[in-house]
Amino acid sequence: MGKLNELTISKAAKGLKEKKFSAVDLLKDCLAVIKGKNKDLNAFVTVDEEGAMKTAKTVDKKFAAGEKLPILAGIPCGVKDLICTKGVRTTCCSPILRDFVPPYDATVVEKLKTQDMVMIGKTNLDEFACGGSSEHSCFGPTKNPHDLSRVAGGSSGGSAAAVTANMCLYALGTDTGGSIRLPASFCGNYGMKVTYGRVSRSGVNAMASSWDTVGHFAKNVEDIATVLSVIAGRDRRDLTTPDREVPDYSEFLGQDVKGLKIGLPKQYFGEGVQKEIATAVMEKVAILEKAGAEVMEVDLPSTKYAVAAYYICVPAELSANLERFDGIRYGKKPAKEPKDLIDFYFEARGTGFGDEIKRRIMIGTYVLSAGYYDAYYKKAQRVRTVIVNEFVEAFKKVDVMIGPVSPIPPFKVGELVDDPLAMYLADALTIPVSAAGVPALACPAGADAAGLPIGLQIIAPQFEEGRCIRVGDFLERGQG
Repeated sequence: MGKLNELTISKAAKGLKEKKFSAVDLLKDCLAVIKGKNKDLNAFVTVDEEGAMKTAKTVDKKFAAGEKLPILAGIPCGVKDLICTKGVRTTCCSPILRDFVPPYDATVVEKLKTQDMVMIGKTNLDEFACGGSSEHSCFGPTKNPHDLSRVAGGSSGGSAAAVTANMCLYALGTDTGGSIRLPASFCGNYGMKVTYGRVSRSGVNAMASSWDTVGHFAKNVEDIATVLSVIAGRDRRDLTTPDREVPDYSEFLGQDVKGLKIGLPKQYFGEGVQKEIATAVMEKVAILEKAGAEVMEVDLPSTKYAVAAYYICVPAELSANLERFDGIRYGKKPAKEPKDLIDFYFEARGTGFGDEIKRRIMIGTYVLSAGYYDAYYKKAQRVRTVIVNEFVEAFKKVDVMIGPVSPIPPFKVGELVDDPLAMYLADALTIPVSAAGVPALACPAGADAAGLPIGLQIIAPQFEEGRCIRVGDFLERGQG
């Protein structure tokens, strides 16, 4: 057929339903792109061609038998290699888990399998989701589909690059401090960071348990809504998921924005944000204002402290969560015979973890240690509470907030690897949203003079993902 992989979920589902092509045809087009481009992009680290083909053939048989199937039936999906997939290796892109094959599926994968999802494979990421560029992977960096000399963003860079390169029609990712929104912005597609607890994290390797969220990438807002309606909801295996109704998010499509109050956080357009990026975002805001939205400035004064608080709280939780990867309970055993148990741990973790993971474990263990807990971790948690309260107050005045995703465009591969602080500051505008536990949708906002994508984020109160979808869909339709 050719180029079926360039379709959106809704158009592909329509074609399958009308028998214009088969699920196998759709899968073959995706696999052809993976075989042709993945060597350069490095978006997929595992391709389950056999499993995907088996599911696609099953879906085709169901269509042939006249069964009424869900919209995601037969649609190829990429899954971030942090999310457990039964019988398909899940490495977290770390040497310590390079050969690990889970005996179960994560809840989010289970839910999609009930929809007859075709899982095409596992996507690249920064090791254990620690990074903003997808360069910290034992499989090597993911490259940006728009410019192979530049990063795809992180940590879910493989998923973002795969969707942009039409290797799959949508992909799962995780967002702890910007790990969906930054890659979506850098790769020029749509990425949904959900409210903390909106999507189950059961079966997803924990990075920072009080920050982690599971979300997804897609080619348009309609597809974001479609997938979210399936993966959101209560899960008895994840007690952070509330027993709260999941709306049909497609109901938020096709609406206008008249009377909607939109806040522009002044800190998101100030120092450090490149003028070209701020201008592109404001051009989109102007479309909303012309269509009847009310635009006003809001103040989030603690934004400047968010990165510092994040890099105390998250490494602390990470150091605790990665404790179990010791080469005994989980992970690869040392290659050489250790002298004793301590030597065993040193060898297993020394060779099993990359530099960024070691850096974060040491920071996390330090800030949790006796004499430093109050000075660092406890104080950072207080700062987080202040940030939460600032968002609560801002949302008393506005319905949504809009700002850039990143203060800078996609940087070159290797440019910031030896400068961790500069890398961390790329998340300066995404981390506050994660600290507050609120949802945000990353949307394309044009390109800079070099043709590199610029992204904006639409931020809403907790469990109001529908507002993000409403505004994002309006902008995508280009009305105003």
